Amino acid sequence: MRIAMIASEAAPYVKTGGLGDVMQALPGELAKQRGNEVVLILPLYKKLKEGKQFDLEPVGNFTMELSWRESYVGIFRLKSRRKKLQVYFIDNDYYFGARSTVYGDFDDGERFAYFSKAALAALYYLDFKPDVLHCHDWQAAMAVVYCKALYHSWCPGAKTVFTIHNVEYQGWANADFFDNTLGLPDPFRSVMTFDGAVNMMKGAIVSADMVTTVSRSYAQELCYPYYAHKLDDILRSNRLCGIVNGIDTTVYDPETDPALKHHYNAEDLEGKKACKLALQKEMGLDIRSDAPILAMVTRLAGHKGIDLLCYISQKLVQQNIQLVIVGTGEKQYEYALSVLAKENPGKVAVRLAFDPALASRVYAGADLYLMPSKSEPCGLSQLIAMRYGTVPVVAATGGLRDTVPPYNPETGEGRGFTFQSYNGDDFFGAIERAVKLYQEDRDAFTALAQRDMKEDFSWKVPAGEYQQLYKELLAE
Repeated sequence: MRIAMIASEAAPYVKTGGLGDVMQALPGELAKQRGNEVVLILPLYKKLKEGKQFDLEPVGNFTMELSWRESYVGIFRLKSRRKKLQVYFIDNDYYFGARSTVYGDFDDGERFAYFSKAALAALYYLDFKPDVLHCHDWQAAMAVVYCKALYHSWCPGAKTVFTIHNVEYQGWANADFFDNTLGLPDPFRSVMTFDGAVNMMKGAIVSADMVTTVSRSYAQELCYPYYAHKLDDILRSNRLCGIVNGIDTTVYDPETDPALKHHYNAEDLEGKKACKLALQKEMGLDIRSDAPILAMVTRLAGHKGIDLLCYISQKLVQQNIQLVIVGTGEKQYEYALSVLAKENPGKVAVRLAFDPALASRVYAGADLYLMPSKSEPCGLSQLIAMRYGTVPVVAATGGLRDTVPPYNPETGEGRGFTFQSYNGDDFFGAIERAVKLYQEDRDAFTALAQRDMKEDFSWKVPAGEYQQLYKELLAE
């Protein structure tokens, strides 16, 4: 089948978060499936256009109407492409090529409405009629709507899939955005209107043949107001399913990771012990093997559970543990954690930075990985941690619930330690259980870490689920 993927980012071209990881791996895995031909369309951001890292070639250009505007659309293609996967970039200096930002501009709504329509126009220009049009998050949401409104006669059999990676960001705009920017036929006004404003994600949910999200539990949670940010009624009224993300196991591999000086696998953990010693030296921690290293590599934001960590921090540092935190975020948390590290030298280390190489060394050198998120659509960090033999301690929400079943000391089953209620005491209790296993039954702890490493967290399984979903939609 012919599959067109539209997204605002994909590693290694541009990445700001988990969406970039997904869009790096999923199209490639789908292209491996027999009979598939996959096209990925991204914006041509300034860094890509001016940089020399990727060899791009122009394919063509044309003009396109965006309401009353006549906009230029250029198409570039990645030269070093696989036969069954081609990557295209939408070129427009006004919206992308002359700006250093990916997100956060005052006119993001207009920028990504343009991109969504231009991506469909590019498919038309390339004469790539998709069997499945798969769009990701609000930045590509309008492609679903434009497909239904303007391109249904060109590809009448195409099925549309819209994936919600994070429901918090929905693409809101004032009501006049419908006429001034979108330029849709008037019957679509009700499709796009929500709470007296334009909501691009809502438009995609209503227009798509299937809405997916990135874990089964998150799909269930999105039907409740607490998680859905006003869209629960809309989501309950439309088709919704969850498919758990994977990770690129060739990138996240403790046997080959170039950021590590010592490599290891599930059968031989000597390299992990060396990575722990190296991490203690690098981060200025006391050199100890009896104290487990608890780690977080995260955005320092309240919904990531940093408030819970700060709440229990004084009790935590009284335990026989070490704590490593890497990330940036809200100033209140950066300050609180910096003070904690200053007051507990040799025991707590905080690095306020985005450093992928250091992140790999933390995943490899730590014993326990903390992820007390208030909500987590899927989460990749817990998957990476388990891949590196670092046992997760997580809140039982969203994708964390799906990927980290709780450890059962009687049977040895499970992948980590969980807590149900979002409060600091329950979080601390889960940490205590994990630390107790580490200190009192090291063999059982090691066996748990080794089982986690052997789990298949690759994209092969979720890509197969998407493939089956596409087939079922096309058979309808």
